[in-house]
Amino acid sequence: MATALVRSTLLRTALRGGGRGSAVPRRNFSSSAHHDDAYETAKWEKITYLGIATCTVLSIYQLSKGHHHHEEPPVQMVFLK
Repeated sequence: MATALVRSTLLRTALRGGGRGSAVPRRNFSSSAHHDDAYETAKWEKITYLGIATCTVLSIYQLSKGHHHHEEPPVQMVFLK
């Protein structure tokens, strides 16, 4: 199967008149078009630290409020006995 694929590719190239000297077209990926990996890494590191700080502050605030205590005892469910 692989040999048939290679053979058909070579035949197609020969029929088009293309030679082996032609350059391989360069592929452009949208992820590498404008941004550098170091820039993206630094950006997401800052976002992560900001998220950690935000969650910590919200947790401290939420846990410092305490919780509501009921003054009257809960209702006894006599039908469950």
